[in-house]
Amino acid sequence: MVTPILERVGSGLPSTLTLRPLLCALMFLYIGRIVLYVIGNGSMYNDWMKVEEDCRRAIHLDRNSFKAHYMLGLALLQKDELSGGVKELQKALDLGRGASKGYMVEEIWQELAKAKYMLWEQESTKRSWELQSLKYVIPTCENALKEKHFLDNSQAEGFLEDMVASSSKQFDELGKVFKKAAEDDTPTEVPDYLCCKITLDIFRDPVITPSGVSYERAVILDHLQKVGRFDPVTHEPLDQSQLITNFALKEAVQAYLDRHGWAYKIESG
Repeated sequence: MVTPILERVGSGLPSTLTLRPLLCALMFLYIGRIVLYVIGNGSMYNDWMKVEEDCRRAIHLDRNSFKAHYMLGLALLQKDELSGGVKELQKALDLGRGASKGYMVEEIWQELAKAKYMLWEQESTKRSWELQSLKYVIPTCENALKEKHFLDNSQAEGFLEDMVASSSKQFDELGKVFKKAAEDDTPTEVPDYLCCKITLDIFRDPVITPSGVSYERAVILDHLQKVGRFDPVTHEPLDQSQLITNFALKEAVQAYLDRHGWAYKIESG
């Protein structure tokens, strides 16, 4: 176990400033071994509990460790704690993007996308059942209202007709609201402006060139390194230093994903 190891190390190091980096390094090494063991032997609940425990210790030592947040996210997902897993994976992604080389960013995104899609599926199924239940209530309420009006002889005939017409209009509007709500959960095509022109996939971390064309960061960097230092669309000279994060597009993509969780789905193969 890691605790006895840390105790032995700590007993011989008087300086807290010297101890902390060493503890952190040992913790990362321990986490990596546990994860490899868990993956190799199947996702057993108790093993993932160990991963969670040691990841939390690592985060206590270094809150900006994207590796610890990433592994903690995986552990929580294995325990069916989707919301907690998504939160940790998102933290890992944000920290990973801030790293000098963006280490493991794609891997983290893949796991985050899967988790968010699963979360959307759960919420979508719940919303679907709720909408279906409400849809059955509308005709019942409408018929009951009509019967009440016609049975109430104290009301004037013209007034009754107006009341029924007004109520029917309100029920129609309510039906449109239900239809719109269902549309948000219905998979369609992602708008072109939210997709990279090279991969045709929805943006994850868009950057814009001096030409005004936006690309997925990892994809354009790969193009500049392997193909040539030019804009793939305009063919104008382009250097990595000229790429700027497209914050407006990034926010638009996130808003779209928040509303259409099905867009997180990653096609296999």
